[in-house]
Amino acid sequence: MKRKSNEAIILLFVLLLVLIWGSAFILMKKSLEYFPSDILGAWRMLSACVVMLIPAAMTIRKVSLKTFFLITLSGVLANAIPAILFAYAQRGIESYIAGILNSTTTLFTLVLGVVFFKYRANLLNVFGVILGFLAIIGLLAFAGGKSLSFNFSYGVYILIATVLYAINIFFIKRWLSGVSTIALVSNLFLVPGIFAAIYLFGFSDFVDIYKNTSGANLGILYMSLIGVFCSAIALLMYYYLIKIADVIFVASVTYLMPVISTLWGISDGEKLGFMHVLFILLIILSVFMANYNDFFKSKKKVNKLYQE
Repeated sequence: MKRKSNEAIILLFVLLLVLIWGSAFILMKKSLEYFPSDILGAWRMLSACVVMLIPAAMTIRKVSLKTFFLITLSGVLANAIPAILFAYAQRGIESYIAGILNSTTTLFTLVLGVVFFKYRANLLNVFGVILGFLAIIGLLAFAGGKSLSFNFSYGVYILIATVLYAINIFFIKRWLSGVSTIALVSNLFLVPGIFAAIYLFGFSDFVDIYKNTSGANLGILYMSLIGVFCSAIALLMYYYLIKIADVIFVASVTYLMPVISTLWGISDGEKLGFMHVLFILLIILSVFMANYNDFFKSKKKVNKLYQE
């Protein structure tokens, strides 16, 4: 009974993550109508920091200085930097394209696992990775009616972010698995949040833009939703999954995110042609192929953990 209950919680977290992160891209697009990418990235970190301040104050004394440094490093490399990269990328590509490219996290997780962490891959996994990267090139070549070079110049920022996400999965699994999820997430945003506040109110044009932009409060609402839900709350669920499940299984959360981001894009008037759909399906197929064996093995591993 307990195992079934835990399985239900895991499934619930996965579905919530798909909905929350799949909606993040349209929220970023809307935010950029009011504020530039640097302010969006900084506000995202600040709002996540603020909402996690109380848990951080309650747990920071239980975290050693070394562990706090590792947590901060994870926060900078896999949250602060990607937040800025995604915001910058969406100045030039559609929100659904950003959602599709984000699904490559799983491909990079497999590649890094094989190269650096002795992760075993079969022929189907390798073919999935190759197919995935070819499909990415194809999608960028047709996206938005722009040239491949134009789309890639923005899409590459998302690819860099997904590499950082993949590295972070192994980083947490190896060095931070002993830290409680609430302590990990709450302290993760502390340092980035402080620097974000200093940048926003001391060095950026945030105040001037806010005063002179009509509807700026709506832009702040969009950015706050991203920070609170897509960063803070989502990471609580995501890091919980990282600790109890196989790394590839966790990265597979990105399977259904493109569906949500694409639906949001269509509802916002973004154009989606046959070739777009074809390459989107190929990317999703490639991610599944790259993780085929581990997707099913992971379920057994999770069940075994709870049985013990």
